[in-house]
Amino acid sequence: MPLIVDIKRESLEDGPGMRSVVFFKGCPLRCTFCHNPESQSPGPEIAFSPRACIHCGKCAEVCPQRAADCDFAFRIHREKCVGCGKCAEICPGRALRLIGTYREPESLAQNLLEDISFFEHSGGGVTLSGGEPTLYPDYLESLLKILKACNIHIVLQTSGYFDFTSFERRILPYIDVVYFDIKFADSELHRKYTGESNGKILENFRRLRNSGEVSLQPRIPIIPGVTATKENLTSIVGFLCDAGAESVSLLPFNPMGVDMYSSLGRDTPPLPNRFMRPEEEEDVWRLFKSIVATKGVKNRDLAYPSYRASG
Repeated sequence: MPLIVDIKRESLEDGPGMRSVVFFKGCPLRCTFCHNPESQSPGPEIAFSPRACIHCGKCAEVCPQRAADCDFAFRIHREKCVGCGKCAEICPGRALRLIGTYREPESLAQNLLEDISFFEHSGGGVTLSGGEPTLYPDYLESLLKILKACNIHIVLQTSGYFDFTSFERRILPYIDVVYFDIKFADSELHRKYTGESNGKILENFRRLRNSGEVSLQPRIPIIPGVTATKENLTSIVGFLCDAGAESVSLLPFNPMGVDMYSSLGRDTPPLPNRFMRPEEEEDVWRLFKSIVATKGVKNRDLAYPSYRASG
């Protein structure tokens, strides 16, 4: 059963109109540049914020596993923690926070439908994000049947790493738009930075594109020194043209998840701790336009929205 990390309401960045974004917990990839590391593991986790800790010791008193320790700098002995959340419940300063709670699909749907007036007036809807929502096809089918019965517009954000047969039967009939991340076209580079080959991802993109059953919008996360290289962008554009894609969005690097790694007791990857400067974005944008200018498919150019708007 899927756990929900969070619901972000009134979002204007995750699809058309005003949207409520549901973040699912669990992902088959381990991208070294992930900006939602709390959504990687499918199980519950405890995040610790040292600045909010008042050293009251209540967490240690209630922890049944003796994983909470006020004398330990990182507060939680991760090898003992089972994610029960008792420490987070009693923490007066919210230094400890439980990440991942289960919601019955009917309950979640009713909660999301509370925003239906915002959806109707703005042309918005619900966006499924993560993590990787497609890990839970049965749950999504139950949730989406309720939402689509109320004519809610649905966007799916996906890494593309899913079983296509299950996706096609249980999820695709209820989706209006798919935001499909393409990080690398080279399989070895993809495995190096995500832990998995991209064969399934690229094949799923082709099959979705050929099906014509949904608006398919590829996106390229722009990670300085990793995905934002001439070689990688050129190979991705080549793949998209061969697959018949008609548009692509560039997603500027988001450093907001960097601090979360240490909050979860993990090593922080060597990532920039700031957003890209305007001139850095412009350099990538100029490079990308020069690459696209040399490509085409079926007498059509690959069109793309503005760099800023796609972020």
